[in-house]
Amino acid sequence: MSAIEEKFLKTFGEEPDLVAAAPGRVNLIGEHIDYSEGFVLPFAIKDRTLAAVRKRGDSSVRIASAQRRNKIVTVDIADVKPGLKGEWERYALGVLWSMGVTSGVDIMIDGHVPLGAGLSSSAALECSVATAMNHLFDMGFNLEELARLTQKAENQYVGVPCGIMDQSVSLMATQGFALLLDCRDLSTRNIPFDVASHGLELLIIDTQAHHALTDGGYAERRASCESVAAKLRVKSMRELTMTDLDAARDQITHTEYIRARHAVGEVKRVLDCVDALSIADFAKVGELINQSHVSLRDDYTVSCPELDTAVEASLAAGAMGSRMVGGGFGGSAIALIKASQTAQTIHAVENAFAYKKFKAPRFFTSLPSQGAEILSRR
Repeated sequence: MSAIEEKFLKTFGEEPDLVAAAPGRVNLIGEHIDYSEGFVLPFAIKDRTLAAVRKRGDSSVRIASAQRRNKIVTVDIADVKPGLKGEWERYALGVLWSMGVTSGVDIMIDGHVPLGAGLSSSAALECSVATAMNHLFDMGFNLEELARLTQKAENQYVGVPCGIMDQSVSLMATQGFALLLDCRDLSTRNIPFDVASHGLELLIIDTQAHHALTDGGYAERRASCESVAAKLRVKSMRELTMTDLDAARDQITHTEYIRARHAVGEVKRVLDCVDALSIADFAKVGELINQSHVSLRDDYTVSCPELDTAVEASLAAGAMGSRMVGGGFGGSAIALIKASQTAQTIHAVENAFAYKKFKAPRFFTSLPSQGAEILSRR
């Protein structure tokens, strides 16, 4: 019996019917453009959230977490709808609501994706629960439908206006590949991302400046892009070129212009990065990663002192490219580095944080890993 099955048995008194898992993610490039129908290039990390579940014979939903001992949240399935008060369990309940679950169920969550680190712990939780429900009740949703349903849960139930990227890669990722995702139609293409054979490593730097996307900053930026699209009569930033945007600059505000400039530029950077990876031009990949950070910092203004310090220290130590990842306002940065320089890069970032009296950062690496899956079933 696995650790989560033992925790489920101890908490609920019976064994689970099945256990599902879904990973967090790192986005190599393509930030804040999933909700503008752009392209993104994330990959799943090895850290995952597990969901053990069991059907009940009544209408009660009981949810517990291995990280929150001795606390069981209980609610009737008929009461699970937007507006219901709650904390972390809203992510799981939102999935039940969006998927149309009408029966009682017990759920045990065991999360191993760092919280607030910009590695999409919320999507990992949502997708583990969605994968579990889909199999538990034989609902028959495909991966694209599950991505949209889990996004709906976060948008309409939790209240975070996220795009579709995090849920899509958590569900669809393949080990050894980054996932080129077209956020317009959710079509995907696996892009080989083999840094190890080229003597490189992707270092993930958790600044431990933990972010919260429910404070309005994320929503404001998304609203700016939607306003530009409405004023310029296009469906999304995807339809604009930089020439189009510059020509229409007097029709939008300065803030709208710089927000849109990031989105339009980032779409092109993603496609350029795919081309560079196809010929293993990691120097070009590094340049594009750097350009992405500058745009996120200056045009989208979603960076923060800790993220900028991590990027600057990594580059000073010899990184080929470095940028913030995730929604911003804290969280993590990535650095594309020579594997032989890992220790000195970590040392440089630690020293820079200590000098500025920031909380000490955490470091880890991850190869592209597998998306959501069923681990066991009775």
